[in-house]
Amino acid sequence: MRRIRPIRRRATVLNVPCAKVRTICRTQAADASNFETMGEGKRASIVLATTVAISFACLDRTGMMVKAFAASTLVSAACGAVAIPLLKAVEAGQFIREEGPQTHLSKSGTPTMGGCFFVPCGVVVACAMVQWSSAVIALSVATLLYAAVGFMDDRMILAKRSNRGISPRLKFALQLTVGIGYLIWLRSNTAPAAFAKIPLFMGWMLPVGLAFWPLALFTLTAESNGVNLTDGLDGLAAGTCAAAFSGMGLAVLHQGCTGFLAHNSHKAQVFMGDTGSLALGGSIGMVGVATNSLLVLLITTFLFAIESLSVLAQVSYFKHTRNSTGVGRRIFKMAPFHHHLELGGWPAPRSGLQETRVVSLFYALSVLFSALGVLCAYW
Repeated sequence: MRRIRPIRRRATVLNVPCAKVRTICRTQAADASNFETMGEGKRASIVLATTVAISFACLDRTGMMVKAFAASTLVSAACGAVAIPLLKAVEAGQFIREEGPQTHLSKSGTPTMGGCFFVPCGVVVACAMVQWSSAVIALSVATLLYAAVGFMDDRMILAKRSNRGISPRLKFALQLTVGIGYLIWLRSNTAPAAFAKIPLFMGWMLPVGLAFWPLALFTLTAESNGVNLTDGLDGLAAGTCAAAFSGMGLAVLHQGCTGFLAHNSHKAQVFMGDTGSLALGGSIGMVGVATNSLLVLLITTFLFAIESLSVLAQVSYFKHTRNSTGVGRRIFKMAPFHHHLELGGWPAPRSGLQETRVVSLFYALSVLFSALGVLCAYW
Protein backbone atom coordinates (compact mmCIF):
# COMPACT_ATOMS: atom_id res chain seq x y z
CA MET A 1 0.00 0.00 0.00
CA ARG A 2 2.86 2.40 0.62
CA ARG A 3 3.91 2.23 -3.02
CA ILE A 4 0.43 3.24 -4.18
CA ARG A 5 -0.10 6.22 -1.89
CA PRO A 6 2.23 8.71 -3.64
CA ILE A 7 0.43 8.10 -6.96
CA ARG A 8 -2.92 8.49 -5.24
CA ARG A 9 -1.87 11.81 -3.72
CA ARG A 10 -0.74 13.20 -7.04
CA ALA A 11 -4.05 12.30 -8.58
CA THR A 12 -6.04 13.88 -5.78
CA VAL A 13 -4.20 17.19 -6.36
CA LEU A 14 -5.84 17.22 -9.79
CA ASN A 15 -9.11 15.97 -8.31
CA VAL A 16 -8.95 12.95 -10.61
CA PRO A 17 -9.41 9.30 -9.51
CA CYS A 18 -6.31 7.13 -9.92
CA ALA A 19 -8.33 4.45 -11.74
CA LYS A 20 -9.31 6.93 -14.45
CA VAL A 21 -5.69 7.95 -15.07
CA ARG A 22 -4.59 4.31 -15.28
CA THR A 23 -7.40 3.47 -17.73
CA ILE A 24 -6.44 6.35 -20.01
CA CYS A 25 -2.77 5.30 -19.91
CA ARG A 26 -3.64 1.72 -20.93
CA THR A 27 -5.86 2.92 -23.80
CA GLN A 28 -3.23 5.28 -25.12
CA ALA A 29 -0.52 2.62 -24.96
CA ALA A 30 -2.74 0.16 -26.85
CA ASP A 31 -3.48 2.70 -29.59
CA ALA A 32 0.19 3.62 -29.96
CA SER A 33 1.28 0.00 -30.29
CA ASN A 34 -1.19 -0.84 -33.08
CA PHE A 35 0.88 -0.29 -36.24
CA GLU A 36 -2.10 -0.98 -38.50
CA THR A 37 -3.79 2.26 -37.40
CA MET A 38 -0.95 4.32 -38.86
CA GLY A 39 -2.53 6.47 -41.57
CA GLU A 40 -1.28 8.96 -44.11
CA GLY A 41 -0.75 11.63 -41.46
CA LYS A 42 1.57 9.41 -39.42
CA ARG A 43 3.52 8.40 -42.50
CA ALA A 44 3.92 12.02 -43.60
CA SER A 45 5.21 12.92 -40.13
CA ILE A 46 7.77 10.10 -40.25
CA VAL A 47 8.97 11.19 -43.69
CA LEU A 48 9.24 14.80 -42.52
CA ALA A 49 11.11 13.85 -39.33
CA THR A 50 13.53 11.75 -41.40
CA THR A 51 14.06 14.63 -43.82
CA VAL A 52 14.74 17.04 -40.97
CA ALA A 53 17.18 14.59 -39.36
CA ILE A 54 19.04 14.16 -42.67
CA SER A 55 19.24 17.93 -43.16
CA PHE A 56 20.73 18.38 -39.70
CA ALA A 57 23.22 15.59 -40.42
CA CYS A 58 24.26 17.26 -43.68
CA LEU A 59 24.73 20.65 -42.03
CA ASP A 60 26.42 19.17 -38.97
CA ARG A 61 30.16 19.60 -38.57
CA THR A 62 30.64 18.83 -34.90
CA GLY A 63 27.98 16.18 -34.28
CA MET A 64 26.09 18.52 -31.96
CA MET A 65 23.10 19.03 -34.25
CA VAL A 66 22.26 15.35 -34.54
CA LYS A 67 22.67 14.85 -30.78
CA ALA A 68 20.46 17.85 -29.98
CA PHE A 69 17.82 16.76 -32.50
CA ALA A 70 17.73 13.22 -31.12
CA ALA A 71 17.68 14.36 -27.49
CA SER A 72 14.89 16.91 -27.88
CA THR A 73 12.81 14.50 -30.00
CA LEU A 74 13.06 11.61 -27.56
CA VAL A 75 12.50 13.76 -24.46
CA SER A 76 9.48 15.51 -26.00
CA ALA A 77 7.91 12.22 -27.12
CA ALA A 78 8.47 10.63 -23.70
CA CYS A 79 7.03 13.63 -21.84
CA GLY A 80 3.98 13.53 -24.09
CA ALA A 81 3.29 9.92 -23.14
CA VAL A 82 3.08 11.06 -19.51
CA ALA A 83 1.36 14.42 -19.97
CA ILE A 84 -1.44 13.46 -22.37
CA PRO A 85 -3.24 11.12 -19.94
CA LEU A 86 -3.14 13.87 -17.33
CA LEU A 87 -4.57 16.43 -19.78
CA LYS A 88 -7.36 13.98 -20.59
CA ALA A 89 -7.97 13.32 -16.93
CA VAL A 90 -8.39 17.00 -16.06
CA GLU A 91 -10.64 17.39 -19.16
CA ALA A 92 -8.50 20.03 -20.86
CA GLY A 93 -10.39 19.45 -24.12
CA GLN A 94 -10.31 21.69 -27.17
CA PHE A 95 -13.44 23.56 -28.25
CA ILE A 96 -14.06 23.58 -32.01
CA ARG A 97 -15.77 26.60 -33.54
CA GLU A 98 -18.99 25.67 -35.34
CA GLU A 99 -18.32 27.97 -38.31
CA GLY A 100 -15.17 26.00 -39.16
CA PRO A 101 -14.98 22.90 -41.39
CA GLN A 102 -17.63 20.43 -40.27
CA THR A 103 -15.15 17.56 -40.37
CA HIS A 104 -13.33 19.18 -37.45
CA LEU A 105 -16.28 18.95 -35.07
CA SER A 106 -15.32 15.38 -34.22
CA LYS A 107 -12.08 16.73 -32.72
CA SER A 108 -13.93 18.51 -29.95
CA GLY A 109 -12.67 17.35 -26.58
CA THR A 110 -9.18 16.41 -27.78
CA PRO A 111 -6.68 17.53 -25.12
CA THR A 112 -5.05 20.89 -25.81
CA MET A 113 -2.25 22.93 -24.20
CA GLY A 114 0.32 20.37 -25.40
CA GLY A 115 2.84 23.18 -25.45
CA CYS A 116 2.94 22.86 -21.67
CA PHE A 117 5.12 19.77 -21.98
CA PHE A 118 7.08 19.95 -25.23
CA VAL A 119 8.14 23.62 -25.02
CA PRO A 120 9.79 23.29 -21.55
CA CYS A 121 11.42 20.04 -22.74
CA GLY A 122 12.89 21.80 -25.76
CA VAL A 123 14.09 24.71 -23.63
CA VAL A 124 15.85 22.50 -21.08
CA VAL A 125 17.52 20.37 -23.76
CA ALA A 126 18.65 23.50 -25.65
CA CYS A 127 20.21 25.07 -22.57
CA ALA A 128 21.89 21.84 -21.54
CA MET A 129 23.35 21.17 -25.00
CA VAL A 130 25.04 24.60 -25.13
CA GLN A 131 26.17 24.45 -21.49
CA TRP A 132 23.71 27.15 -20.39
CA SER A 133 24.91 29.89 -22.72
CA SER A 134 23.56 33.31 -21.76
CA ALA A 135 22.26 33.93 -25.29
CA VAL A 136 20.29 30.66 -25.33
CA ILE A 137 19.05 31.24 -21.78
CA ALA A 138 17.70 34.67 -22.77
CA LEU A 139 16.00 33.21 -25.85
CA SER A 140 14.60 30.36 -23.76
CA VAL A 141 13.18 32.72 -21.14
CA ALA A 142 11.47 34.77 -23.86
CA THR A 143 10.15 31.55 -25.43
CA LEU A 144 8.62 30.52 -22.11
CA LEU A 145 7.05 33.98 -21.79
CA TYR A 146 5.45 33.59 -25.23
CA ALA A 147 4.21 30.20 -24.03
CA ALA A 148 2.81 31.87 -20.90
CA VAL A 149 0.80 34.28 -23.08
CA GLY A 150 -0.59 31.30 -24.99
CA PHE A 151 -1.30 29.49 -21.73
CA MET A 152 -3.40 32.43 -20.54
CA ASP A 153 -5.42 32.25 -23.75
CA ASP A 154 -5.87 28.47 -23.57
CA ARG A 155 -6.79 28.62 -19.90
CA MET A 156 -9.43 31.27 -20.59
CA ILE A 157 -10.90 29.14 -23.37
CA LEU A 158 -11.27 26.21 -20.99
CA ALA A 159 -12.72 28.42 -18.27
CA LYS A 160 -15.31 29.99 -20.61
CA ARG A 161 -16.10 26.65 -22.26
CA SER A 162 -15.93 28.39 -25.63
CA ASN A 163 -13.39 29.02 -28.40
CA ARG A 164 -12.71 32.60 -27.28
CA GLY A 165 -9.82 33.29 -24.94
CA ILE A 166 -8.31 36.58 -23.87
CA SER A 167 -9.09 39.65 -25.96
CA PRO A 168 -7.04 40.11 -29.16
CA ARG A 169 -5.80 43.49 -27.94
CA LEU A 170 -4.50 42.06 -24.67
CA LYS A 171 -2.91 39.14 -26.48
CA PHE A 172 -1.21 41.48 -28.97
CA ALA A 173 -0.03 43.79 -26.19
CA LEU A 174 1.49 40.89 -24.26
CA GLN A 175 3.27 39.66 -27.39
CA LEU A 176 4.70 43.13 -27.97
CA THR A 177 5.84 43.30 -24.34
CA VAL A 178 7.73 40.01 -24.58
CA GLY A 179 9.28 41.05 -27.90
CA ILE A 180 10.38 44.44 -26.62
CA GLY A 181 11.90 42.85 -23.52
CA TYR A 182 13.95 40.42 -25.60
CA LEU A 183 15.10 43.15 -28.00
CA ILE A 184 16.21 45.32 -25.09
CA TRP A 185 18.33 42.44 -23.81
CA LEU A 186 19.72 41.80 -27.32
CA ARG A 187 20.55 45.49 -27.84
CA SER A 188 22.38 45.74 -24.53
CA ASN A 189 24.48 42.60 -25.14
CA THR A 190 25.58 43.12 -28.75
CA ALA A 191 27.51 45.77 -30.63
CA PRO A 192 25.23 48.31 -32.38
CA ALA A 193 27.11 47.83 -35.66
CA ALA A 194 26.06 44.17 -35.76
CA PHE A 195 22.51 45.13 -36.71
CA ALA A 196 23.16 48.27 -38.77
CA LYS A 197 22.94 46.28 -42.02
CA ILE A 198 20.84 43.28 -43.09
CA PRO A 199 22.63 40.65 -45.20
CA LEU A 200 20.83 39.85 -48.45
CA PHE A 201 22.65 37.53 -50.90
CA MET A 202 25.81 37.53 -53.00
CA GLY A 203 27.42 39.78 -50.42
CA TRP A 204 24.86 42.55 -50.74
CA MET A 205 23.94 44.42 -47.57
CA LEU A 206 20.88 46.56 -46.85
CA PRO A 207 21.70 49.48 -44.51
CA VAL A 208 18.84 50.03 -42.08
CA GLY A 209 20.42 51.65 -39.04
CA LEU A 210 18.06 52.11 -36.11
CA ALA A 211 15.12 50.98 -38.27
CA PHE A 212 16.31 47.43 -37.61
CA TRP A 213 14.68 47.36 -34.17
CA PRO A 214 11.10 48.25 -35.22
CA LEU A 215 11.52 45.75 -38.06
CA ALA A 216 12.74 43.15 -35.56
CA LEU A 217 9.72 43.73 -33.29
CA PHE A 218 7.40 43.34 -36.28
CA THR A 219 9.20 40.10 -37.18
CA LEU A 220 8.77 38.61 -33.72
CA THR A 221 5.07 39.42 -33.60
CA ALA A 222 4.44 38.31 -37.18
CA GLU A 223 6.21 34.96 -36.73
CA SER A 224 4.41 34.27 -33.46
CA ASN A 225 1.00 34.96 -34.95
CA GLY A 226 1.87 33.22 -38.22
CA VAL A 227 2.52 29.90 -36.49
CA ASN A 228 -0.59 30.44 -34.37
CA LEU A 229 -2.73 30.77 -37.51
CA THR A 230 -1.06 27.75 -39.12
CA ASP A 231 -1.98 25.57 -36.14
CA GLY A 232 -5.32 24.45 -37.55
CA LEU A 233 -4.75 20.88 -38.74
CA ASP A 234 -3.30 17.78 -37.09
CA GLY A 235 0.49 17.99 -37.17
CA LEU A 236 0.57 21.06 -39.41
CA ALA A 237 2.23 23.65 -37.15
CA ALA A 238 4.63 21.21 -35.48
CA GLY A 239 5.81 19.72 -38.78
CA THR A 240 6.25 23.02 -40.62
CA CYS A 241 8.08 24.50 -37.61
CA ALA A 242 10.43 21.51 -37.54
CA ALA A 243 11.24 22.11 -41.20
CA ALA A 244 11.73 25.83 -40.54
CA PHE A 245 14.16 25.17 -37.69
CA SER A 246 16.13 22.81 -39.95
CA GLY A 247 16.27 25.53 -42.60
CA MET A 248 17.77 27.87 -40.02
CA GLY A 249 20.24 25.13 -39.05
CA LEU A 250 19.06 25.09 -35.45
CA ALA A 251 18.69 21.59 -34.09
CA VAL A 252 19.38 22.82 -30.56
CA LEU A 253 16.42 25.19 -30.60
CA HIS A 254 13.89 23.13 -32.55
CA GLN A 255 11.86 22.70 -29.32
CA GLY A 256 11.12 19.00 -29.75
CA CYS A 257 8.67 19.56 -32.63
CA THR A 258 9.32 16.14 -34.14
CA GLY A 259 8.83 14.48 -30.76
CA PHE A 260 5.51 16.28 -30.40
CA LEU A 261 4.49 14.98 -33.84
CA ALA A 262 4.43 11.48 -32.36
CA HIS A 263 1.28 12.55 -30.53
CA ASN A 264 -0.01 15.36 -32.77
CA SER A 265 -0.07 13.82 -36.26
CA HIS A 266 -3.44 12.67 -37.61
CA LYS A 267 -5.44 11.61 -35.70
CA ALA A 268 -4.08 13.89 -33.05
CA GLN A 269 -4.03 12.74 -29.45
CA VAL A 270 -3.23 16.29 -28.31
CA PHE A 271 -3.14 19.83 -29.70
CA MET A 272 -0.33 22.25 -28.91
CA GLY A 273 -2.73 25.14 -28.34
CA ASP A 274 -1.60 28.76 -28.22
CA THR A 275 0.80 27.66 -25.49
CA GLY A 276 2.84 25.86 -28.12
CA SER A 277 2.20 27.87 -31.28
CA LEU A 278 3.03 31.30 -29.85
CA ALA A 279 6.21 29.90 -28.29
CA LEU A 280 7.35 28.23 -31.51
CA GLY A 281 6.70 31.29 -33.65
CA GLY A 282 8.37 33.61 -31.17
CA SER A 283 11.38 31.28 -30.92
CA ILE A 284 11.86 31.12 -34.70
CA GLY A 285 11.55 34.90 -34.94
CA MET A 286 14.05 35.53 -32.16
CA VAL A 287 16.58 33.23 -33.80
CA GLY A 288 16.29 35.14 -37.07
CA VAL A 289 16.64 38.49 -35.32
CA ALA A 290 19.54 37.45 -33.05
CA THR A 291 21.53 36.09 -36.00
CA ASN A 292 20.55 39.01 -38.26
CA SER A 293 19.16 36.58 -40.83
CA LEU A 294 15.88 38.30 -41.60
CA LEU A 295 15.91 37.48 -45.32
CA VAL A 296 16.70 33.81 -44.64
CA LEU A 297 13.98 33.81 -41.99
CA LEU A 298 11.44 35.27 -44.43
CA ILE A 299 12.21 32.63 -47.06
CA THR A 300 12.31 29.74 -44.59
CA THR A 301 9.02 30.67 -42.93
CA PHE A 302 7.27 31.93 -46.06
CA LEU A 303 4.50 29.39 -45.51
CA PHE A 304 3.53 31.19 -42.29
CA ALA A 305 3.50 34.46 -44.22
CA ILE A 306 1.07 32.94 -46.75
CA GLU A 307 -1.24 31.83 -43.94
CA SER A 308 -1.14 35.26 -42.28
CA LEU A 309 -1.65 37.16 -45.53
CA SER A 310 -4.63 34.97 -46.42
CA VAL A 311 -6.34 35.96 -43.17
CA LEU A 312 -5.43 39.64 -43.61
CA ALA A 313 -6.72 39.68 -47.19
CA GLN A 314 -9.92 37.84 -46.26
CA VAL A 315 -10.81 40.19 -43.41
CA SER A 316 -9.86 43.36 -45.31
CA TYR A 317 -11.81 42.43 -48.43
CA PHE A 318 -14.87 41.37 -46.44
CA LYS A 319 -14.94 44.68 -44.53
CA HIS A 320 -14.38 46.71 -47.72
CA THR A 321 -17.17 45.02 -49.69
CA ARG A 322 -19.55 45.18 -46.72
CA ASN A 323 -18.97 48.93 -46.30
CA SER A 324 -19.25 49.68 -50.03
CA THR A 325 -22.06 47.34 -51.10
CA GLY A 326 -23.68 46.33 -47.84
CA VAL A 327 -22.82 42.67 -48.46
CA GLY A 328 -19.51 41.24 -47.33
CA ARG A 329 -17.69 39.05 -49.84
CA ARG A 330 -14.77 36.69 -49.38
CA ILE A 331 -11.68 35.93 -51.43
CA PHE A 332 -11.22 32.44 -50.00
CA LYS A 333 -13.81 29.89 -48.97
CA MET A 334 -12.30 30.09 -45.50
CA ALA A 335 -9.15 31.52 -44.01
CA PRO A 336 -6.39 30.63 -43.20
CA PHE A 337 -5.42 29.18 -46.57
CA HIS A 338 -5.27 25.55 -45.40
CA HIS A 339 -9.02 25.63 -44.68
CA HIS A 340 -9.60 27.08 -48.16
CA LEU A 341 -7.94 23.99 -49.66
CA GLU A 342 -9.91 21.69 -47.37
CA LEU A 343 -13.19 23.14 -48.62
CA GLY A 344 -12.31 22.79 -52.31
CA GLY A 345 -11.07 26.28 -53.10
CA TRP A 346 -8.64 26.91 -55.98
CA PRO A 347 -6.23 25.27 -56.73
CA ALA A 348 -7.68 22.25 -54.89
CA PRO A 349 -10.35 20.02 -56.49
CA ARG A 350 -13.96 21.10 -55.96
CA SER A 351 -14.49 18.20 -53.61
CA GLY A 352 -11.68 19.56 -51.44
CA LEU A 353 -8.54 17.94 -50.12
CA GLN A 354 -8.47 15.61 -47.16
CA GLU A 355 -6.84 17.05 -44.07
CA THR A 356 -3.88 14.69 -44.35
CA ARG A 357 -3.34 15.68 -48.01
CA VAL A 358 -3.26 19.37 -47.08
CA VAL A 359 -0.77 18.67 -44.30
CA SER A 360 1.44 16.61 -46.63
CA LEU A 361 1.34 19.41 -49.22
CA PHE A 362 2.30 22.00 -46.63
CA TYR A 363 5.11 19.75 -45.35
CA ALA A 364 6.52 19.61 -48.87
CA LEU A 365 6.25 23.38 -49.30
CA SER A 366 7.86 23.98 -45.92
CA VAL A 367 10.80 21.72 -46.80
CA LEU A 368 11.13 23.53 -50.14
CA PHE A 369 11.17 26.95 -48.48
CA SER A 370 13.68 25.72 -45.92
CA ALA A 371 15.97 24.46 -48.70
CA LEU A 372 15.70 27.82 -50.45
CA GLY A 373 16.56 29.52 -47.15
CA VAL A 374 19.69 27.38 -46.82
CA LEU A 375 20.71 28.27 -50.38
CA CYS A 376 20.19 31.96 -49.63
CA ALA A 377 22.31 31.71 -46.49
CA TYR A 378 25.24 30.11 -48.36
CA TRP A 379 24.88 32.11 -51.57
